[in-house]
Amino acid sequence: MRKSIKNARGDSALKGIYPAGRIMSMKKAQYTISAAGLAVMLGAFVLWWTHTPSVSPAGRVSALASAGLMTALCLRFVPVWLHFWTHNTLLKDTPREQDTPELRGVCAKIFISLLLVDVAVLLLVYILRHLMGCEESFVQSLQFWTCADSRHYLDIARDWYLSDGEWDRLVQLVFLPGYPVAVRVMSFFVGDYLYAALLTSALAFAGSGCLLYLLLRLDFGHSGALRGLKYACIITGAFFFVAPMSDGLFLLLSLACIYLSRRRKWLFSCLFGALAAFTRSLGLALFVPVLFEMVGHTVRSGPFTPRRALNFLFLLLIPAGFGGYCLINYLVAGSPFKYMEYQSVHWGQNLGLFFNTAAYQFDNAVNSAFSDTRVFLGLWLPNLLCSFCSLCVMLPCVKQLRASYTAYFISYYVVAIGATWLLSAPRYLAALFPITAALACLSENRRADLILTTMLASCWTLYLAAFVLRWQVW
Repeated sequence: MRKSIKNARGDSALKGIYPAGRIMSMKKAQYTISAAGLAVMLGAFVLWWTHTPSVSPAGRVSALASAGLMTALCLRFVPVWLHFWTHNTLLKDTPREQDTPELRGVCAKIFISLLLVDVAVLLLVYILRHLMGCEESFVQSLQFWTCADSRHYLDIARDWYLSDGEWDRLVQLVFLPGYPVAVRVMSFFVGDYLYAALLTSALAFAGSGCLLYLLLRLDFGHSGALRGLKYACIITGAFFFVAPMSDGLFLLLSLACIYLSRRRKWLFSCLFGALAAFTRSLGLALFVPVLFEMVGHTVRSGPFTPRRALNFLFLLLIPAGFGGYCLINYLVAGSPFKYMEYQSVHWGQNLGLFFNTAAYQFDNAVNSAFSDTRVFLGLWLPNLLCSFCSLCVMLPCVKQLRASYTAYFISYYVVAIGATWLLSAPRYLAALFPITAALACLSENRRADLILTTMLASCWTLYLAAFVLRWQVW
């Protein structure tokens, strides 16, 4: 599939498919979209530059680098986008893979293997804490996982959202309900909320591994899908899939949404997208890749009929999932957007520009490098590296990845990294599956695979150690 897409972008290939007039029309559209995007990016950057006098010169260079990488990525994406939305006979649709006993066996092995990986991470944390002098049993060590945001999810699962009480409990409204609901259901079978949360995360992580394999297999084959699955397990921050937090469940739901869109199961795809948006606000970004798949499939499938038009109505289910969360806000606090107030007041969190994040994180990294090395190594340096490295990984792979995947990356990245007080970039980006797909592209060469595996495994280990030491890893 990747070879076909690459060939379809050459002028010689286009001449055999489209008349000269249409080729010129497509190029004009490409230049128009690119010019408009450049104008928007340049305008936003100039406004930011003139309205942020507190940023250091080095911070401005960091912002410029971030904006430049994203601009380059988007410019490479535009022709891929246009070809995806045209009658391109060289761009084949999703292959119809049979559900065979062999395929089911592979998925079963993946599911069991990831459950073992989950247990191994829990054991590794226990061993690290024991080496640090913590005299506790393995069962007692599980309480460590209630740090960071986990305790908020456990409180919500146990008590739901509170409309009055302590401020620290009221602001828990910013945490979406999908994961706490799943934990509460699991608690009926397990009894203890922490165990229920850990089991929910473990099952979600194992299930997401199966879906990631099936999704990547459509484009990269068996070996490429296994490489992508490996990278999903060792990407920086992947150990958070084990934690009693929403990361694993969100990855499971988002992968189900994308995979079902590839299989043209539009209703179920959007239903899982709605559940993802009910679990994490970034689930709203799933609207973009599903729309891309719908338009591309419709264009390549002949005349546009009323029946096909109805499929686009299913897209409304995705924001409706987030609307359910807003309804809970209204019922609990009297305003559907109360969470925005709590995010701003309690956490200083608002929606900003992704390159502004690169600026303030760079400045904070420089300041903390000389004043608090734990904050530097645990917080700002990993955030900066993950934000920049994800762009660097995606950039060379744009023309090899499916257009819907890159569109999802861009929309997700702009929102997630654009937070005005971002502390969890590695964790958020670990759940962004196009990065693992790009890593699978880059690692087709055995030597490249070895280098990437070594680098990522090393970063994963160091970041886990910082998490266990509580060096401001969120």
